[in-house]
Amino acid sequence: MKKLLFFFLTLVGFAACIQTPEKRTLPILGERDISPAGDTVYPTVPDFAFVDQDSQVVTNATFRDQIYVVDFFFIHCPTICPKVKKNGLRIYEKYKNDNRIALLSHSIDTKNDTVAALRRHAQKLGIDSKRWHLVTGSKDAIYGIADNYFSVAVEDPDAPGGFDHSGRLILVDKNRHVRSFCDGTDAKDVDRFMKDIDLLLAEQ
Repeated sequence: MKKLLFFFLTLVGFAACIQTPEKRTLPILGERDISPAGDTVYPTVPDFAFVDQDSQVVTNATFRDQIYVVDFFFIHCPTICPKVKKNGLRIYEKYKNDNRIALLSHSIDTKNDTVAALRRHAQKLGIDSKRWHLVTGSKDAIYGIADNYFSVAVEDPDAPGGFDHSGRLILVDKNRHVRSFCDGTDAKDVDRFMKDIDLLLAEQ
């Protein structure tokens, strides 16, 4: 089912990309439902509550009237995370003075990536915690919400570092809809993703 959904999302993204620039809008991703009244109901990111590197509770309300970029990582990841964070920093630097956008990174190593460890990591990255939240929480809550972002986060002793996770960067609008994603390890795909961010900022 997940493979079919990812294939569907890829097709939707491709269709959006071939629209003419002046008419192009980002689709709302995911399977839609029809309400009893006949209205189209789009999937949304559910309520959440995590704790960031400053020991502040981060909820949906933190991003009220903002769009935000999401990823899943762990500090001692030996494979894709450094590349994803490098490209995440490109996004951060481009938009750090724009209060309409923020970043949200979920640690999937809930045992070792404590608030203190996340704070040290944020300092190493040189990021402002008001603009980029590195969060932790219960393993069930973080792993569970990954599905809502069409991402992957699972503990796997056979994977490098002990976790299997997606390198995706995911774009969420102010109504909690997922609107775009990219391969966070691929600089060219991140370039395309930033164009999607610009489109969404113009739409909001």
